[in-house]
Amino acid sequence: MVVFRKWQPFVLEIGTDFAATCMITNTDEVTADDLYWTLSGTVVPKEQYTRINKTALSVTVPITSEKREWLLCRCKNVSAYVVLNKGRFMHGIFLTKGYRPGKPENLSCIAVQEERYISPNITCVWEAAGRQTGFVPTTYTLNVRSNIGMYNVSTREKSATVSVGLFPNHETLDIWVEAHNTLGKVESEHLKEEANWFVKTNPPSDVRVISERTFPTSLLINWAHPIDEVYVKLTYEIRFCPSGSQNWTYVPLVDTAKGIQSFRLQNLQPDTVYVTQVRCKNAIERGYWSNWSTNATERTPEDRPRSKPDLWKIITEDESTARQVWFICKDPVLSNGRIIRFDIKIQDHKDRVKNRSGELESIPVNRSKADPSPSQQKITILKQISLDDKKSVEVYVTAVNSVGKSPEASLVITEKVNELPTVKDLKVQRNGGQLCLEWKPPARPVSEYVVEWVSGSRIDWQREKGSTKNTVIKGSLEKFVSYTVSVYPLYSGVTGKPASKEAFLEEGVPLIGPAVKLKGKPGCNEAELVWNEIPQHSRRGFITNYTIFYTSGTKTHNITVPANTTSYTLKSLSRSTKYDTWVIASTIRGSKRGFNHSFTTLKYGTGEIEGIVVGVCLSFLFVVLLTMLLLYNPQCFLSYRIKDNFWPRIPNPGESTIGNWSPDYPLKTETPKENCLSGISVLDVDVCDGKCGSEDDKASLPLKKDKYLSEEHSSGIGGSSCMSSPRQSVSDSDEGGDMADTTASTVQYSSVVASSNGYKGQTPNFQPQQAIFSRSESTQPLLDSEENPDMLLQEGSRQSQHFSRQPSFTHTAGNEDSADPADFNQLEMEQQVLEPLDFCPLEEETTPTDGQSADGLPAALVSSYMPQLGGYRPQ
Repeated sequence: MVVFRKWQPFVLEIGTDFAATCMITNTDEVTADDLYWTLSGTVVPKEQYTRINKTALSVTVPITSEKREWLLCRCKNVSAYVVLNKGRFMHGIFLTKGYRPGKPENLSCIAVQEERYISPNITCVWEAAGRQTGFVPTTYTLNVRSNIGMYNVSTREKSATVSVGLFPNHETLDIWVEAHNTLGKVESEHLKEEANWFVKTNPPSDVRVISERTFPTSLLINWAHPIDEVYVKLTYEIRFCPSGSQNWTYVPLVDTAKGIQSFRLQNLQPDTVYVTQVRCKNAIERGYWSNWSTNATERTPEDRPRSKPDLWKIITEDESTARQVWFICKDPVLSNGRIIRFDIKIQDHKDRVKNRSGELESIPVNRSKADPSPSQQKITILKQISLDDKKSVEVYVTAVNSVGKSPEASLVITEKVNELPTVKDLKVQRNGGQLCLEWKPPARPVSEYVVEWVSGSRIDWQREKGSTKNTVIKGSLEKFVSYTVSVYPLYSGVTGKPASKEAFLEEGVPLIGPAVKLKGKPGCNEAELVWNEIPQHSRRGFITNYTIFYTSGTKTHNITVPANTTSYTLKSLSRSTKYDTWVIASTIRGSKRGFNHSFTTLKYGTGEIEGIVVGVCLSFLFVVLLTMLLLYNPQCFLSYRIKDNFWPRIPNPGESTIGNWSPDYPLKTETPKENCLSGISVLDVDVCDGKCGSEDDKASLPLKKDKYLSEEHSSGIGGSSCMSSPRQSVSDSDEGGDMADTTASTVQYSSVVASSNGYKGQTPNFQPQQAIFSRSESTQPLLDSEENPDMLLQEGSRQSQHFSRQPSFTHTAGNEDSADPADFNQLEMEQQVLEPLDFCPLEEETTPTDGQSADGLPAALVSSYMPQLGGYRPQ
């Protein structure tokens, strides 16, 4: 295999196929079967190989990419010799790729004016067609052929300038461009035109505009040729517009004759500043226009106003019955000069009917000539009047300039109650940076509409035809500003009721947030927040809602309220807690937060302290009254209820006298054991301590003591309780029942009445009498003392021998009236001062049997008498 130490690049056209052949020479080490191809290090598939013979192998590869790369023919490692000499068994080609040059298009050439002549340099530009790579660049050659000779220049750009020495005026030129590279070449279309066809002159010079007072609607324009007609014959074009406007008006080319140097503009607006420009080109059909001349500015002369002033009104109502009306107007659209005054006439509508004329008043207007053009109309406040609701007026206004008066404008203000109907369903929407209005007309015919928009103290309006149902506000509107848009129907000059809407040209985020504060003082669980509405100029959009935030510690709460809300009461607050609160105002564009306000809730609500104090005082007073009532009236119902709960009543066996015994039976008193009686108060003397009693009382004292002792020891039931109870009234009865009935169900307690002595001075009956026994019915069974009289003495010795000294009285048949009523009263008084005594069981107790209590009584009997258990001790 032959190895090339030098490689030769090949330039290939992208999009074609390339074929290469590898031949084996001067070696027998390998054959064509041992060869293979690689492209940029990638093995070419065998499908693209063609075996020519034993020593030749070809390959075909498509050229698709623009990058340069190696195509190599290589040999497999068939022997050690091949391995050690790889360079001898490899051959390669370095492929460079590119595109054929495209045909240049849109060739154009120009020769500009230099001073008073045409420049000999011809500049041409063109557009390159097709594609090219950086490795295979395209070169362009600009060729210019004239009668004198051939001129060319080469470049790799898409424009070139060739110099022809002296510009060949009135000769024919042949111009073309040739594009070429290593893959080929191509020519553009040829331009064969007269040399002046390529000429572009300077704009006209010395352009002037002249205003003539006698021609208020025209201006005269003069200029000079930029080049001598010997070289180029020119034609001109003129355009003009009012100052500040970009809407140019072009004078038709047919009206500008060849070679002219002046022209009169007509049908212009009087007293208007116009800007004028002029340009020129070769008079032949095809050629290049020069640039426009510099601006030439002039104002047309004044003329009498040709249109009415735009008369309008502003009505406000105060607390009085009168309406405040301001009459305002704009200058006439065709004012044709500077307005120096307005003439206004106001008359009653009825006077107009009676052909009475009002007084004419002139209102001067102080404006300078430096004011903008009439296209920016000024608003003038003419007059203010106070108009009663029941009165209607008609206003006439004319505008006056230095030349004359304008046509008259009129406006009728009707009575308030007779205002004519308004439009229906007014809608104001934003669209493309404008405010679009739409409405439905009223039922009666409308001559025209007035569309008004007000923002603060600024007002503007425009008029629309009576057939209009939608329009766009044509005035200057600002972003983030609230406008009150109103539509007024006019009925032959009479104004109807307006329909109004609030609108924004564009909404934004409010400038400031609401300032929140407390209304009054906070309570213990609630607080009322109030805030003021954001000023109109700071809202920058419609407020959609307010959000109230309040926080205590780390926990934050929020509440959203409608946009028409300016107060809110926070509830369910904690007592004696500090809260921070603020309010956020939101629009569709965003929100703005107001300043924080802090407050602390009260520990006690309104009236709680007073209620607590009053409750404590009333409770204290109730306790005091109850205590006094118990102290001074212990027998009241409450005291009895307390006594019944703490000292329940049981029958006192000491009051029962059962058995045969004599009141004079001697008894031996035994000293009670310490654990028998406790807390018993014994009164051994009378209230008068024995001094105020009579001798008879003293004589009867032993009998009484024996009687008491007998009564106290008679029942035998006292063995179960050492208890002394107040004497109950025992009913005396001589009737006896059946013994079986008495012992089985009813036991008669006996009561011994001693009548040996009189009671407190009464004369005793000296006849010997037997003791009278009276039995009371009871369900309590008989005790052992009642069954065995011999045990009476022993039982009596277990009883206490000390008793309260109480008065007794004799209760015998036929002697009921022997007691003194005063003694009964004394008995009642002594019983009232008794108090309960404590009781303890006696040392010897009867063991209860089934169905009996500890004292030997039936359980049912004791239970029935428990509410009556009680005792008293002397005070």
